[in-house]
Amino acid sequence: MQDERIINPATRMDAVTLRVHDLELMSGYYSRAFGMEPIEEGTAGREVRRVLGRGGLPMVRLIHTPDLPPVDPRQPGLFHTAFLFPDERSLAQVVLRAAQQPDSRFVGTGDHLVSEAFYFTDPEGNGVELYRDRPRSQWTYVNGEVQMDTLWLDPNEYISTHLGASDTGALRRPDSQPADAARVGHVHLQVGAIEPARRFYVDGLGFEVTTTATPGALFTSAGGYHHHLAMNVWNSRGAGPRAASLGLGNVAISVPVREDLDALSARLGHLHIPYSSDGRSLTAKDPWGTDVTVSVASSSAEEVIERPA
Repeated sequence: MQDERIINPATRMDAVTLRVHDLELMSGYYSRAFGMEPIEEGTAGREVRRVLGRGGLPMVRLIHTPDLPPVDPRQPGLFHTAFLFPDERSLAQVVLRAAQQPDSRFVGTGDHLVSEAFYFTDPEGNGVELYRDRPRSQWTYVNGEVQMDTLWLDPNEYISTHLGASDTGALRRPDSQPADAARVGHVHLQVGAIEPARRFYVDGLGFEVTTTATPGALFTSAGGYHHHLAMNVWNSRGAGPRAASLGLGNVAISVPVREDLDALSARLGHLHIPYSSDGRSLTAKDPWGTDVTVSVASSSAEEVIERPA
């Protein structure tokens, strides 16, 4: 029987919503750098909304709001959106592709023991992580917490090791589109303080703490994953609710069944955290004003990347 104090183990992350100044620049960048294609587009009042993804799976929603001020890296909001790829080859492909874009800013790498990751910043200052998971059988635990680290990965060596000459040549063609599946694996947020974040994301939403070993950060997940949601205060310690700005608009989470929303509603109600619900989704604001929407997965949705056993 499912423990109603924690979120369903089969929970996964959905497309992140970004408010952007230049819709064409940003959609072009996510297409060129990460091999995403437009999936749908619509309007809501004066706002134009465009969804991009790979293999028909939404990964990012861009909302054209040019009158908002730019992203402030010291304020709560998005640290990075992490796009998960199934293996070393597909990850090396997209890292090479992103590195070749003149409007990409490469900001680092990380062998995190549980995963391998490469980091970029998009043209409007939003962080992006590209990563692949190591098999869970290779993860280690100490006192019930998954062990993670940040060790250097040489991007040139990684690309040359996992891509052949035919791969790198094909990726230089403008019309090349990597076909491998990908999805949002996790979202890393900037917050003003860790304990209010724990109350909202762990006690309220029901994610479980996976590691507290990194100073100034909290990692949480569903179903024993290394993390679906992380929060840190590295740039934003002490910050209060942020004013409307470009950048993060919404964090989206998918749960398997309607009963998961009932359990979530009960947890939030017990903590006196306000929320709105339409029966298929529930939205609440974290202590810094970030909208978090939890929805029941579509019956046609597929898990396009199996998490390594």
